[in-house]
Amino acid sequence: MTVREVANYLNVDEKTVYRLAQKGELPGFKVAGTWRFKRQDIDQWIEDQKKAAAQKEGNE
Repeated sequence: MTVREVANYLNVDEKTVYRLAQKGELPGFKVAGTWRFKRQDIDQWIEDQKKAAAQKEGNE
């Protein structure tokens, strides 16, 4: 997936995808200087975010 595809998939701005990827928070890799993402990695990241949010709510 491209940055644009991930941004559309997550319903966020492309700048957000770049920022998260550069910080290592969003799983991705560079091919010839261009960010690429595997859909399965993005789906797993979404699930991980849901679990983290649920745990945070449980601790409050």
